[in-house]
Amino acid sequence: MAKYLISFPSAAMVVPDGEREAVGRDARAVIDEAKAAGVYVFAGGIDEAVLSARVAADGTVTEGGYPWAPPLNGGFTVLELPSRAAAVVWAARLAKACRCSQELRVFGFDPTS
Repeated sequence: MAKYLISFPSAAMVVPDGEREAVGRDARAVIDEAKAAGVYVFAGGIDEAVLSARVAADGTVTEGGYPWAPPLNGGFTVLELPSRAAAVVWAARLAKACRCSQELRVFGFDPTS
């Protein structure tokens, strides 16, 4: 089984007024179903109120991410699934709950780490 990263950037999630509570409830319900199915690895979102930092090999800290890269933000879910087809089904469920399309990638998991 492979681990799949299902994610969306913050800007993709445009929720009409009054629906944010329903989005949270619906997204948590999908995560609860993934846990019950035994496919859940982890989920969460980037805390955009906290500035990222780049840390060099010598320990030097530079505030902010790579200036040339798009910002890393939004929500992330990792599920362990038997196939890409199964991952598409779960991504669609999350897309419906979050009211926005989800990006799907195979997570490069190293079982020896």
